[in-house]
Amino acid sequence: MDGERPAPPHPAVETPLFHYISPDEDSARWWDFSFRQGDIVISTRSKSGTTWVQMICLLLVHQAPDLPASLGALSPWMDWKVQHKEVVWGLLEAQPFRRVIKTHTPLDGVPMDDEVTYIVMGRHPLDMAVSLYHQGDNIDRERMGELIGPPEPETVAPHGRSAERRSRPPVEQWLRNFVDWDPDPRQQLDSLPGILFHLTDAWERQAEADVVLVHYDDLLHDLDGSMRRLARLLGLPEDEARWPSLVHAATFDDMRAHAEASVPDVMGVLRDPRAFFRRGDSGEGRRLLSDEELARYQARVAELAPADLLAWLHRDQSP
Repeated sequence: MDGERPAPPHPAVETPLFHYISPDEDSARWWDFSFRQGDIVISTRSKSGTTWVQMICLLLVHQAPDLPASLGALSPWMDWKVQHKEVVWGLLEAQPFRRVIKTHTPLDGVPMDDEVTYIVMGRHPLDMAVSLYHQGDNIDRERMGELIGPPEPETVAPHGRSAERRSRPPVEQWLRNFVDWDPDPRQQLDSLPGILFHLTDAWERQAEADVVLVHYDDLLHDLDGSMRRLARLLGLPEDEARWPSLVHAATFDDMRAHAEASVPDVMGVLRDPRAFFRRGDSGEGRRLLSDEELARYQARVAELAPADLLAWLHRDQSP
């Protein structure tokens, strides 16, 4: 992603916003966007549980297991060039209820508004990387090209639109490359430095803004408790009569069973919507690396993020 620091166009912004732009995304779509009181912005890295927390927030807002529209229509992706900005803004403007907005932009590229809650997901970076590797096989590159043009001819990344067209190494080697790759984090947000930059930025904002960090493993191991925590933080009801049906609708299995409605693919760029929900567990990335390789990973992340964030992110595991 290329970046620059333009003058902030949004009245709520007191510091300049970083401009994140890539062949697929453009954070400038945020600059003239009008927030409403109570908006919920979900800012995540790819494959960290974005769709999961979108579904949870939508269920809590609508208080019903059957949502009034598909997840992609109810919670559009602000930055994605595949869908025109006017369409995304129009979808959000027409919503009479509390809005849930998806972005992959770190919070230093999003206007911070006192009346908005920002939710940032954390997941073990090795699991994110493995999920990203397999997600590449499910993207229809021809369809992407129709929507936003052909990919750039080359990329240095171990993943990406052009890299996916070439033969990739086995996932184990790809994961080792992911650990060692050292790009500018703001240019390659789905790299290890990029993931930890995004999380560190959010981690350091918790005391000064309504920023909520949610861990993927908490949703995995205590979905009920995690949903109750979010409901309280968002000021949304915990109706005990409806609660079991809401929790069930937020399970990985139920989302996979209703993939046509729960997968955020309004433009048809996925080959198989059900494959979007591949496994939904934790630990796969660590199992693919040797002890020596895991030690290398641990040394790398220690250089990239504060120790308290890493302890939260790794759940005090080693690594």
